[in-house]
Amino acid sequence: MKRAGMIASGLVLALTTMACSALPSIQVYVEWPTLGSAASTPAAQVQEQGNEGQVALSKAAAPSPVYAPPTMAPSPTPLPESILQQTLTEDQLLVHLYERVSPSVVSIQITRASSTDFLGPPLPQGIPTPQLPFRESGEGSGFVIDTQGHIVTNHHVVADASELLVTFYEGTIVPATIVGSDPDSDLAVIKVAVPPESLRPIVWGDSDLVKVGQRAIAIGNPFGYENTLTAGIISGLSRSLPASTGYRIPEIIQTDTAINPGNSGGPLLNTQGEVIGINTAIVPNVNLLGERSFLGIGFAVPSNMVRRVVPELIANGVYDHPWLGFWGTDVVPQIAAAMNLPEAKGALVIEVMQNGPAANAGLRGGTREIEVFGRPVTIGGDVIIRIDDTEVRRFDDILVYLSRKGTVGQQVQLTIIRDGETHTLPVTLEKRPPQALQRD
Repeated sequence: MKRAGMIASGLVLALTTMACSALPSIQVYVEWPTLGSAASTPAAQVQEQGNEGQVALSKAAAPSPVYAPPTMAPSPTPLPESILQQTLTEDQLLVHLYERVSPSVVSIQITRASSTDFLGPPLPQGIPTPQLPFRESGEGSGFVIDTQGHIVTNHHVVADASELLVTFYEGTIVPATIVGSDPDSDLAVIKVAVPPESLRPIVWGDSDLVKVGQRAIAIGNPFGYENTLTAGIISGLSRSLPASTGYRIPEIIQTDTAINPGNSGGPLLNTQGEVIGINTAIVPNVNLLGERSFLGIGFAVPSNMVRRVVPELIANGVYDHPWLGFWGTDVVPQIAAAMNLPEAKGALVIEVMQNGPAANAGLRGGTREIEVFGRPVTIGGDVIIRIDDTEVRRFDDILVYLSRKGTVGQQVQLTIIRDGETHTLPVTLEKRPPQALQRD
C-alpha cells in the first residue's frame, strides 16, 4: 500500500531559530507497504492457484524422474576479521562516548510571555483589537561547564525567556536563570542551583585542531527527544554566519551531523568526547506547514570562541566585541582589475561609518560603482591587506583577527593600498553598537 499524504518540501536558509519554537508536530505513517508486496497475493488466491497447478499436473503424463541436488541455503560472506574488529571498535567508541558525555548535556524548556489578537467578533471601526497574553514554549539544549551550575547554550534559545527549566540526563528537572547572553556570537550562559557533586562538567576541545573529514558527534534534544546522539563528519571550516544583530560570526564549523530543532545549544564533539563547537544553525528542509528538518548542512560556533566569550558572560553578563566601523567586501578579480591592483586579495572598504573608529583614523570608502556578479559594488576605496602582523586576504580575515585578538580600546595598525601606494593607519578599536548599522 502506498504511503499517503506526502508533503512537498522546499529548501530555504534559516538562521538560529531552529531550537526555540514550539515543539513541531511530526507526521508518523503507520501503514507501510508489505515487504515484497510486488509478488505477494492474498492467501485464498494463492491456495486456488496452487490447486489449479496440481490439477493440471495430475492430468499430464507422469514425468521421468530427474535428479535434483539439494538446495543449499545461501550464507553471507563473512567480514574479514580486521574489518569486523574495526566496526566493533567504532561502535564501542560511540557507546562509551555517549555514556561519558550524556550526563553533561541537558535539555532546556523555555517559556516566553507573549500576546495575541482577540479572537472574538470584529470590533467597531476605530476600536483597537485587544491583545490577549499567552505563554509560548520552546526547547533547546545545553551543557554543564563547571560545578558551580553554569550551563552554556545559544542566545536564541533563551532570549526573552520568562521561565527556564533544565532537565538532566537522569530526569531531574530544576529551574534556571540567565547569567549572561551575547547575540553577536549567539552564546548564552544560564545557571542552576544544584549540589556540585551532582554536576558533570564537559571537557573542552581545541577547535583550531579540527580537520575536514574527521568524525563529529552531537548530543541534544531534537524535536523534544532528550539525550539523542547523532554522528557525521566535519564538512567545512572557516564559514561565517549572520547573527540576529546583523553582524557575522566568523570561523563557523560546518557539519553533516544530523542537527534538528531542539539541538541548538548542545555540544558538537570529537571522538574523544571533547566539545569542539556549539550547535547553532542549520540549512533546513521546510515543508508547506513550516515544519523544519535537517538537510545535511549544520553549523556550530567553534569551542575556542565559546571559551573566550563565556567567562565574560559569567563575570559581566555581556561581551564587548571590538569594532572598526566600515562596510567592506573581498577583493575579487573583477575588482582588482578595475582598480589596477597587483593581485586579487585584501578587504575593500566600501563605506566608512560616520564618527566610527575607521572614519576617525582617516580610512576612505569607495567613489564609483561597477557590476560584479550582477550586483553593483562601490570601488575606489582603501584596500586593507594587513592588520597588525596578520595578512588580510579576504574580509573575514579581519573578523577572525578581531574575534581572536582584538579588545575594545586597543590600537591596531592597518596596512592599506590607496591610489596604488601602501600606507599604514593606526586605528583605535571601539565597542560595537548593539545592532549593525544599515547603509542608506
